[in-house]
Amino acid sequence: MTEISNVARLSEPLKFAYWVPNVSGGLVVSTIEQRTGWDFDYNKKLARIAEESGFEYALTQTRYAASYGADKQHEATSFSLALLAATERLKVIAAVHPGMWHPGVLAKYIITADHISNGRAAVNIVSGWLKSEFTNFGLEWLEHDERYVRTEEFINVLRGLWTEKEYSQSGKYYNITDFTLQPAPVDVPGRAHPEIFFGGNSTAAQATAGRVADWYFSNGKDLEGFQENIAGVVAAAGASRRGTEGHLAAPRFGLNGFVIARDSEKEARDTLREIVEKAHKPAVQGFRDAVQEAGASTKDGKGMWADSTFEDLIQYNDGFKTQLIGTPEQIAERIVEYKKIGVNLFLTCYLHFQEEVAAFGRDILPIVRELEADLARKNGAELDLSQTPAAKVEVNA
Repeated sequence: MTEISNVARLSEPLKFAYWVPNVSGGLVVSTIEQRTGWDFDYNKKLARIAEESGFEYALTQTRYAASYGADKQHEATSFSLALLAATERLKVIAAVHPGMWHPGVLAKYIITADHISNGRAAVNIVSGWLKSEFTNFGLEWLEHDERYVRTEEFINVLRGLWTEKEYSQSGKYYNITDFTLQPAPVDVPGRAHPEIFFGGNSTAAQATAGRVADWYFSNGKDLEGFQENIAGVVAAAGASRRGTEGHLAAPRFGLNGFVIARDSEKEARDTLREIVEKAHKPAVQGFRDAVQEAGASTKDGKGMWADSTFEDLIQYNDGFKTQLIGTPEQIAERIVEYKKIGVNLFLTCYLHFQEEVAAFGRDILPIVRELEADLARKNGAELDLSQTPAAKVEVNA
């Protein structure tokens, strides 16, 4: 049995997100059938299915050049804004790269998106790993840890401009002088400003997340691997006194997972085997060559994809490692094991998004809620479902 971490929030229900398939090729680099479209009409319907199925967030991918089989890509921020306009409750997270955006321009953009969506805009800050996207644009490519120095300044600018008037910041990469953005973001109860997600597996990434991010996102990990990541983020957050009076709230944790839910575990494992057997080997190998530079370039050899096998990289964010594979009951049980170590949100992906997102909400989420309630009661707490999408729908009905 998994021990319950001191950062686990047993009274808070888990949140669920899905990767927006705004790039071609689906979420696995394989020739297996994927009934998933990257066009806006498909994604608009998917977003509405997701918010009706109990999902709170969607994360739009950012990619500018063809890679890992994704020959075509829609830009993340504009696509996110369109999805916000097409939905009523779903929060949409736009992924962005420091170095390609100025944080002041992004801060203004997100404020506008926030007003259009009545307070549902969010960002995921991606420090960058695909060197050619920067250099072929004529942009500076920074050494690994230096990218996180820039990212931390970038996040500080966003938060400062969203929460203060006449904000100033002097740094290595950004200098802001007495700047006020009006209007401010929407005043949402319980939210200080549009949420800032941030990801990375390296030591530098964990330290940055611990100091400044609202949410720490990780590629897929097994339980032990993600416990190590959480510990790194918590240590940095503690050193910054996060969660204490007058300081930022403690960071929360999100984890990527590829979901294969079938009537039997054998059927689910057979589907995984078919994905692997039909891998687009040249595309996966090209992706592997590009991304494993990320881990190798760190001082301690730890980083995104540093320990990923060829099979892991067929799902390009290591989603198989999380092992959300089996029957709905098995997947729900696995999800709650991760809650015990401190996971607050699952970022999910699928072969056939529209059908399987709906099936997740119908077949898996109710079991998760039952298991969460049992876990809370056994540890002297009560699961508070009042802020879940289902509860909000009932209130507004």
